[in-house]
Amino acid sequence: MKLNLPRLLLGLTCLLIAIWLVAPTLIIIPMSFAGKKSLVFPPQGFSLQWYENFFTNPQWFGSLIVSAKVAVMVSVVATVIGTMAAIGIERMRGRAAGIIRAVLITPMIVPGVVLAVGIYAVYLDTRLVGTWTGYVLAHTLLAIPFVVIAVGANLAVFDERLETAAASLGASRLTTFFTITLPLILPGILSGALFAFVTSFDEVIVSLFITSPQLKTLPVQIFSSMTRDADPTVAAVGSLIFLATSLIIGLGLIFGMRGRRV
Repeated sequence: MKLNLPRLLLGLTCLLIAIWLVAPTLIIIPMSFAGKKSLVFPPQGFSLQWYENFFTNPQWFGSLIVSAKVAVMVSVVATVIGTMAAIGIERMRGRAAGIIRAVLITPMIVPGVVLAVGIYAVYLDTRLVGTWTGYVLAHTLLAIPFVVIAVGANLAVFDERLETAAASLGASRLTTFFTITLPLILPGILSGALFAFVTSFDEVIVSLFITSPQLKTLPVQIFSSMTRDADPTVAAVGSLIFLATSLIIGLGLIFGMRGRRV
């Protein structure tokens, strides 16, 4: 069997890059089992108390529930708005479509601190600081660009002749959308929804400006814990999130491979 050296070097390079990207998280995992209240590596002793603290401490587990609820609501709202915007931009085309697309993806370009200050200034007058509505609106603003990009990528390769064929057979615009357009761009919509969920769940800069003692997201709780003391509960939270993300991605790859085989 002849050795394919270029392919072997490419594989090794990809492996080294993957290890380099995952290494910080892999270091956090053993730190989450530390026996003492300190973030040191290698950890001293072994204990599950930090995982227990995460699930039993109302501040930690409560912030997780808040982040999950906000992320779900943001995922739904941003997906609907972003999908409609992407379809509208694709139908418009021309210079106007390019300007609108640039405006919609501005939150991805503008520094997070600048957006946070602006949102905080508006929320002070409207009394939205520390409210569910404030969180959802602010995070939706940050998540819409990802949905527009994901759905727009699917629309870019969408064959509009299929819609024309459906219309020629007597289908209404609404029927054409739900039977032809929506199923074909569904992968982009699902990807956009996932990105919107992750964007909201991980958001910390804007959340720090609009948080309140009664309503605090998990990233804000992590930031507060790191600035106050070296609590290994942070490492436990990071390990759990890493495990959940790996499972979701792994299941997605498995189902995707099965779908291609079918």
